[in-house]
Amino acid sequence: MREHQPSARETALRVLVSCRTNNAWADAALKAQLCRGGLSAADAALCSRIVYGVIQNQLLLDFYIGAYCSQRPDHLQPPLLEILRIGAYQILFLDKVPDSAAVNTSVELAKLSKRGQAASLVNAVLRKLAQNKNCLPPIPERDEARALSIRYSHPKWLTKRLLALLGREEAEAFMAVGNGVAPMTIQVNPLKISAEELAEELTAAGVTAVPHAWVPGCLELSGTGDLTALPAFQAGKFLVQDPAARLVSLAAGIQPGQRILDVCAAPGGKSFSAAFAMRDAGSVLACDLHENKLKRIQEGAARLGLTCIRTAAADGRRQVPDWVESFDTVLVDAPCSGLGIIRKKPDARYKRLDDLFALPVIQAAILDNAAAYVRSGGVLVYSTCTILPEENQQVTDAFLAEHPVFCREPFRLPEPVGETQGQLTLWPQRHDTDGFYICRMRRRP
Repeated sequence: MREHQPSARETALRVLVSCRTNNAWADAALKAQLCRGGLSAADAALCSRIVYGVIQNQLLLDFYIGAYCSQRPDHLQPPLLEILRIGAYQILFLDKVPDSAAVNTSVELAKLSKRGQAASLVNAVLRKLAQNKNCLPPIPERDEARALSIRYSHPKWLTKRLLALLGREEAEAFMAVGNGVAPMTIQVNPLKISAEELAEELTAAGVTAVPHAWVPGCLELSGTGDLTALPAFQAGKFLVQDPAARLVSLAAGIQPGQRILDVCAAPGGKSFSAAFAMRDAGSVLACDLHENKLKRIQEGAARLGLTCIRTAAADGRRQVPDWVESFDTVLVDAPCSGLGIIRKKPDARYKRLDDLFALPVIQAAILDNAAAYVRSGGVLVYSTCTILPEENQQVTDAFLAEHPVFCREPFRLPEPVGETQGQLTLWPQRHDTDGFYICRMRRRP
């Protein structure tokens, strides 16, 4: 008997249920399901769009589901709520999917779940939603934070924090960008090719490649298909990396011949960028707590033709005596909430607050330990892919208060940033990059 091949929607449902019941990250769960095969390229694309679309719009979908459902959405057990979200997302956001197809395929998913009256409930709720999609109930505006939270599917605590940091107009712009699609950005490997030459090569391969608006050595791509299948990728001519991460090596002022330590290196992007800046002359020690992640760094360095990179398994919070005061530059890309990369990891916004509150303690411990590895007169760079001051300025402020031998040191980046006073928060709605924090500190001679 031929084995049942799951559809795009069945696969999307499996991913979303895994995210809800196992606290899995969507990108990892989706990759695991797609790697099992069975989906055509078109179905895999539809599956991915449904997964990310549902997560990006989860609170808004629940608001509208709740308007037509006799039960509160948060009282519905898996996989029923996920099935309703999949159907509602298609009805409200996917113009090319007929409403009837969105309803019928969702009813079929409910039947497969074998949960009593689930199919009839799904049918009733989604039909009402489809019938009323041009006159949906308004979102209550009395509470500004709650209204924005529902409209952009950002938790209310985060919406309040953004309003306090940015004000209404820019907070709304940040959330809108967070629900969009991040551009595919690459950093050119200057040891093998120039940005202009790579753009020409990619264009000849049918890929649209344009220079990033202001970060040198970066191209934005579209129409790529499978990036890893491109001859230019296989030849190590570029690295997939957001421009914000590329700016770390610029802020650090890395030069050829230096000794660099990347404390939290996996998957290796900042180590590779540092090696580019050094023209592969010097040494980069890329560390991570997990041995299995180091293999990816080694493979990436080999593909890019970098010989100055070596790896070591190390806990960023535990001192290695042989490394003390041995490095010209130490990079600390600390584990963080990831709230600056919501458009790439949309489920970051839903992680538990308790987990987020624990992060500054971990970040401070790693930074404190890494500082010991900086030689006299050397540079320490702290970075995160979040926009919360609790994980950024407040961590470096506390560090500097406890370590007077270090001080913030101004650095210059290309316009529109220009000169900084030693620290910078990048915002996607302002800078066309990920949300990111960079702080450069000098150890006094």
